[in-house]
Amino acid sequence: MTHEPREPRVARPRRYLMCPPAHFEVTYSINPWMDPSKPVDLPLALAQWEELRDRYRSLGHTVETLEPRPGLPDMVYAANGATVVDGRVFGARFAHPQRSAEALAHLDWFRAHGYTDIHEPAHINEGEGDFAVTSALVLAGRGFRSSPLSHGEVQEFFGRPVIGLDLVDPRYYHLDTALCVLDDTTGEIMYYPEAFSPGSRAVLAQLFPDALVVGPKDAAALGLNAVSDGLHVLLPQGAVGLFDPLRDRGFEPVGVDLGELLKGGGSVKCCTQELRG
Repeated sequence: MTHEPREPRVARPRRYLMCPPAHFEVTYSINPWMDPSKPVDLPLALAQWEELRDRYRSLGHTVETLEPRPGLPDMVYAANGATVVDGRVFGARFAHPQRSAEALAHLDWFRAHGYTDIHEPAHINEGEGDFAVTSALVLAGRGFRSSPLSHGEVQEFFGRPVIGLDLVDPRYYHLDTALCVLDDTTGEIMYYPEAFSPGSRAVLAQLFPDALVVGPKDAAALGLNAVSDGLHVLLPQGAVGLFDPLRDRGFEPVGVDLGELLKGGGSVKCCTQELRG
């Protein structure tokens, strides 16, 4: 079925924080995508990351750079380091010790760049990995990484209603692997129902009856680990089944090859933290 937007889609300029994969490697496994026996082609990973960065800039967006630190191979997944709304920074607190030092690296960056309203969390959360922001709500994942206790903490800090969603498939260990906000002003989303508990599926169906429902093949290509500016949707090029449905809804899908970074369990969104406000 074709979904015609009431008005033409409009891209809104965004500001993103990204971290080059200078030290990226897969030497441990903290999600089902990570296999230390598969070597990483670091020059190719860097080239793919640069292509994503340059694509954002070509679309009129600003990309800030977080300096990578030795010994923190997952810093390239910059979305996990914080959640920023209205210029206010809710920091991360990582579930696994291999990533714990990333939280401080992000806070150091924000303080060095003039941010003053910064919250260091008491409870485990992995930034935009598990928090998806619309103009009215914060959708919050739980079950594998972020603690349910972080949801109330986020609600108190941002003053926005938080909707908790239970993730049940370990392949979709973060919310941003199972759900994407397509238009943060209208609250349009796409999601993979099987990644969620029955109750959470019912909540999503009630809140977002017109959502784009994604099938298992495109979900397994990490097609939901995507970034939208309200018009352009940058997503893994392997999620071929999403291109026509997105076009039917007035979006312009942009396929990106991040095959090397997929070895760590992340793609477009994992590499992209949005600096709202």
